[in-house]
Parts: sequence; structure tokens; C-alpha cells
Amino acid sequence: MEGNPRPTESSSDVKFEIGHVLFIDIVGYSKLLINEQSEQIQTLKEIVRGTEQVRLAEAEGKLLRLPTGDGGALVFRNSPEAPVLCAMEIAKALKNHPELRVRMGIHSGPVNEVTDLNAQANIAGAGINIAQRVMDCGDAGHVLLSKRVADDLEQYPQWRSLLHELGECEIKHGQKISVVNLHDNQVGNPQRPGKFERAQEPKTAIAAASHPPRKKLLTAAAILFAIGAAIVLLHFARNSSSTSPSGLPEKSIAVLPFVNMSADKTDEYLSDGVSEELITALSKITGLQVKARTSSFAFKGKNEDIQKIGELLHVSHLLEGSVAKAGNKLRITAQLIQASDGNHLWSDTYDREMQDIFAVRSEVAQQVAATLKVRLLGEEKKRLDKKPTENLEAYNLYRQGRYYADKLSEEGMKKGLGFFEQAIEKDPRFALVYAGVAETYVLFADVFIAPREAFSKAKDAALKAIELDDSLAEAHASLGFVHYHYDWDWAAAEKEFKRAISLNPQSAQSYTLYTHYLAGMGRFDEANNQGRRALELDPLSVSTHWFLGWGAIFAGRGDEAISQFSKAAELDPNNPWVRSFLGRAYLFNGLPQRGIEEMETAERLNSDDSYVLGYLGYGYAVTGRRADALKVLQHLDEMEKRRYVSRFARVYIYAGLDDKDKAFEWLEKAYEERSDSLAWFRFDPESKSLQSDPRFAVLMRKVGFTEP
Repeated sequence: MEGNPRPTESSSDVKFEIGHVLFIDIVGYSKLLINEQSEQIQTLKEIVRGTEQVRLAEAEGKLLRLPTGDGGALVFRNSPEAPVLCAMEIAKALKNHPELRVRMGIHSGPVNEVTDLNAQANIAGAGINIAQRVMDCGDAGHVLLSKRVADDLEQYPQWRSLLHELGECEIKHGQKISVVNLHDNQVGNPQRPGKFERAQEPKTAIAAASHPPRKKLLTAAAILFAIGAAIVLLHFARNSSSTSPSGLPEKSIAVLPFVNMSADKTDEYLSDGVSEELITALSKITGLQVKARTSSFAFKGKNEDIQKIGELLHVSHLLEGSVAKAGNKLRITAQLIQASDGNHLWSDTYDREMQDIFAVRSEVAQQVAATLKVRLLGEEKKRLDKKPTENLEAYNLYRQGRYYADKLSEEGMKKGLGFFEQAIEKDPRFALVYAGVAETYVLFADVFIAPREAFSKAKDAALKAIELDDSLAEAHASLGFVHYHYDWDWAAAEKEFKRAISLNPQSAQSYTLYTHYLAGMGRFDEANNQGRRALELDPLSVSTHWFLGWGAIFAGRGDEAISQFSKAAELDPNNPWVRSFLGRAYLFNGLPQRGIEEMETAERLNSDDSYVLGYLGYGYAVTGRRADALKVLQHLDEMEKRRYVSRFARVYIYAGLDDKDKAFEWLEKAYEERSDSLAWFRFDPESKSLQSDPRFAVLMRKVGFTEP
């Protein structure tokens, strides 16, 4: 069983995390002579040390080693791709060492680094154990992956043709594990896998139903290995994660907010729009790492040092520029900068008509790719050239809508929706506008508007966007959110989140929303994995840290929750939801005074947020400040006379006051209104006092959970 238990007090310091494990084994090691064993281990170690993935991970402090007698396990901290790329490098190197008969297994799962009183480190955990079991399912010449790793890689198109499911392999105690073959990767002397009860036959020489003479087998294996090597080389050529002299990924970039140089300062929506269009365009180029809008726009209006920005965003290149609009004329300047030293690698100025804005976007993206030596495929070129609409007026209205909606205020969102409606009038087939409408109503729900109304509108808009353009990751992510929060259709929600990620593997937002879903389903380790992936794409994201902290609260990992919310508060100290959730984390981690202080800060930042008030009222109630809790209830009554108040705010307070009848009365009202909080309330710590009541189980079954 995989898991990530909380550390307990002992004489050892235990650090838990998700590791991406490559387990390597020399087949037939025990039958070798002692000097042969030493030689083969030394050769294997030299090969492993020489791989680019190991060098990169060591340089970034993201590699743990666990030596064993006849091979070893490499535990990468960076991504599930790292051990697979490393295995491919090792397979290539083993061509020159036919005496080395090696098999490899890969899995992502919990690992724990234990440091004992003698300051000696050791590594263990389910992640390593399962990687070894996966490896045991193969013979010499196989690189096998667990289904979990294969599912992670399926998000990236370049891996799909290299993966081939083998079915289930029986391991210890009659248990079975699903295993996937890394196609055409044979090393040494490949043999047919003989440990599967029902394995689908891979399309390689090792899976032949009958064994040809050895000479023919070796010839066929050599041909297939040559094909495999070509695939490896092609993969590395297009997707190499090599680093620059600064230690940052060489083919990585962040698009800083372009400066509005127009005489009319209200044209700032257009300069922001150009930046966002370029982020979207560059994200479609395979082999180029692009940071998300949230992190890039953190530097808007700031005069930060270029090198510092590169380090904070973990990129080797920055794209910056300006936009000036005069009537129908447009001037866009763009320059590509090397973050390590500030050198300009390329710059250009585009004087065009407004209707050429999409052509400029495509030209800039292609020039960046050419400068960074990232080759564009024909399909990618088509995606870059694709116009979201032919109606320029509709596009300008859409961009103004995004500009205001992104402010995430009630006023900004309402203004944004107004522009979206105008854009739809100009072009009813403009898919991106419907995606913007869906996302805005999703954020509105149960905060500014009753959830039944908001989610219904969000769902209609998301479905319309997908009908017009099924390739829009944003629309699928919003639809997944609606299925999760409103329809309570868990399978449909996950399908849409996965679809969004497959359409745009560099969409930090999709990973973040999927993180939230997985935490609400109680799949905390998976949620942590997806959240970490989101942070790789969007390192300065407040919402990702917040959702990771949310999942940690659900999982009962108090210290981790405090850490994540504290990071979010550092990025946005005036965000009331961040301060409120940090207060909750302190409260449930045995620090009630700190908790109340943070929640009171949140209330001062926004005294009209019903959830902020609900959490504060609960905090007052459970810390003995009953009179203050009742005052919060009174404030909610007054507030409801002038604006929408979430039904859940009172649920929390009555739960804290131990007034179960009132708490369930408001829970029923929340159910009637289809409050999105019901999708995860069973994991909220505030719900614990209600869970022993039979009414709780009945309510959870109505929502769609068979168990509370």
C-alpha cells in the first residue's frame, strides 16, 4: 500500500516526500566472479554518473541515491520524466557494454529520508519498494514503468508512442501490479518477459511467440535497438532539459508583462493581452519550458534585476517589450534576454495594423524558438498561426473583459462579464470568450452569487466553448470544476481535468484545479504531486500554494499546511483568504492564539466575505469566545440584507458552538442551493463534531459519497 504517514516523535528525523524512482539491477550478478562483480558495478556507476539527468538533478539538489549490492536506486525530486530520461540515457550507453545485462523499473511514490542520531542518512518508502517490484517483473534488457508513471507521461504527447502496456504482473503475496514497457529500449541481451500472468505482447523482438535462433534474435534486437536509439536521440534533440552555465534550464522562458506605451493609459488591457497571447503561443512549442502568467505578472510595474527574476522563476531567458496603439496602428517591440547576464539575444520592432496582431504573436514566438534552437513541427506552426477570431472588435472586447476579470474583485468580475457579453454579440462563435465567462462564473459561485445560478451559467458557457473549439484547455478545466463543485459527478470532473492537462501540459491552472479536486477526493499524495507540477510551471502562484495547503489541512498535515499558507502569504500578504486559511492551519495545529490573529487580520482585509467570517466565528466559538461568535452571526444577518451570503458561513459557526440542529439546518439549505463546499466538507476539520450524527452520513450520501 502506498501512503505518506505523518512523522511521529522518535530519535530519528524523518522527512517525507514524493520521489521519482529509477531502480537498476544487474541480472545474474550473484553468478559472477568477485572481480567481475566489481568491474560491472564500477562500469554501471560510471554510466549512471555520466548521464545528463543525474548531473542536472545533483546540481539542483534534487537527487537522492540509495546504493545496493548489485545496482542501485536513484530518487529524483524534480519530475516523473527525470528517471525515464535517465533510463534512456543508460540504455544508450549500455550498447557499448554487452557484458552488462541490466533491467530497470520506474515508479513515483512516497519516500522518506531518515537521519538517525549518528547523522547517517537512509532512504526507504513505498516509492522505492514498488519501483523494485516493477523492475522484478522484467528481464535483462527491459525498462518497465508502473502504470502511475505511465499515466503521468501520457500528459505529454512526445511519450505516447514510446509506451506499451504489458498488463498485470504478479508480485509478492499474490498481489498484482500494472506494468508498462518503454518501447524499443532494450539493452544488453533482451529476453522475453516471463513473469506476467496475462501480458499483452509488445511489438518488439523480445515478445515473439516463439524464439528464433540466437543469431537471428541478436540481429533483430540490434535493428530494434538502433531504432530505439534513434528515438532516444530524437527525443533528446527536441526535449533536452540541459542547463545553461547559470544552472537554469537552457530552453526555458518567462514572458514579462509588456509595457503600455500608448497615449491612452486605458489601453493597458492590450499590452497585457499581447503578453498573455505570447505566453499561450510559446506554451504550445514542445521542448520549451514556459512559466505561467501569474508568476510572470508578479513583476508588473517593478524594476527588478533581470538575473534575480531569472532565478526566482527558474528560467534562463526572459521576453520583454512594449505595445503602443494609435488609432488602428500598432507598434510592438520585443527583446529576448539571457537572464544570467542581461545580454540581448534578439530584438525587433513590428509596425503593423491592428488586424495583424495575431501574425505578430506568431512571428515573435517563432523567432524565440529559432533563437533558442527549438525546432517547430508543422502542427505546432499551425497552432501558432491560428486566429481565435476574425473579428478584431470582438477580440478587443474580450481582452478588456480578461483585464477586469483578472482583478478577482466583485466589481472587476462584473465589469469583465459585461465586456464578454459585448464580445459574444460581435462574434457568437468566439470560443475563448465563452471560456472566459465560464471561468468568471466559477470564481463568482458561492462568493458573490448563489452557487446554483453561477455554476449553471458557468456550465453552459464551458459547454459552448468546447462545442466551438474542443482544444481549449481552459474550457475543459472550468467544466471539470463545475462537474466537481456543482454536479458532484466525480468521474466526469476528473476526465475533464485530465483532458485539460493533455491539451496543454503547461497549464499551471489545470494542474492547480486538479490538485483541489484530488484533495477533495481524499487522494492527498496525488494532489501533492499535481500541485508540485503546477509550482514548476508557476513558482510564484498564490493559488497553488493555497490549494496545496488546503489539501494538507484535509490530510491532517498541520505543519505542511502552515508552510504552504505562509508561502502564499509572503507572495500576497493582503489576501484575506490566504490569511484566513493560515489562521485555520494554526488553529488546528494547536496554536489557537496565532490562528485567531490571522483570521482577524483576514476579517479586517475583507469584512464582507462570508467564508472569512464563518471561519473566524468558528475560531471564536472553539476558543471560548462564544459572545464574539454570536456577534459574527449577527453581522452575517445584517450583511445578507444587502448582498449574497454563503449558507456555509453559518454552518461553521454553529458547528463551533456545538449547536448541531442549527448546523444541520444550514447544511440542508446549502444542499438545496448546491453549495460547492459540500464536495469537500467531510474533510474540513470543522466538520468533525458533526460526523458522529446520523444526519451527516445521510447528507454525504445525497451528495454522492457512500461513506462520510
